[in-house]
Amino acid sequence: MSIKVLVISSSPRAGGNTDLLADEVRRGAAEAGADTEKIMLRHMDISPCMECGFCARKGKCRIEDDMYVLYDKFLEYHRLVLAAPIYFMAHCAQAKIMIDRCQAFWSRKYVLKQPLLEKEPEHDRIGAFVSCGGTKGEKVFAGAKVTMKYFFDVLAMEYGENLLFNRIDDKGDVLEHPTGMKDAFELGTRIGQPWKKSN
Repeated sequence: MSIKVLVISSSPRAGGNTDLLADEVRRGAAEAGADTEKIMLRHMDISPCMECGFCARKGKCRIEDDMYVLYDKFLEYHRLVLAAPIYFMAHCAQAKIMIDRCQAFWSRKYVLKQPLLEKEPEHDRIGAFVSCGGTKGEKVFAGAKVTMKYFFDVLAMEYGENLLFNRIDDKGDVLEHPTGMKDAFELGTRIGQPWKKSN
């Protein structure tokens, strides 16, 4: 069975820097032989978590919106790449809403003690985080990386890699980065094959 790679672009800006990187990651994974799909959150109807407690009782979310498309894909795909720009030192709102709605999986695993996956996956489940931030500060990605650690954990995925670029702000800036597109393609190539973490 081919490795299945899901790339999620959460930027609200079509053709923005993380969007461009997401496309290149997907291209690399496809050239490595993986089955790939890209989803753009800005085209989906996903409501914020209501913290109603329903998932802690039932193991699923009571809000029936496009998040249910993602719930199925999170379980089906072997690799997940989340491309999200940094706004105010954290994920953009579109990404954070999606992450918060994975409380349903957290409740299933840690409250109800139910298995997330029905059977052992054919390939390692790996997550990667791709991001751009405009500031030059050293800690611009620190908060987002902690969030990603717990997001991938709840999805029963290994947090495999980061691809992070600071001082990238205006639309298309990443195209001027000396290695940006190359790094994204190579990340896609790695996750599109049996997993071997980069050095």
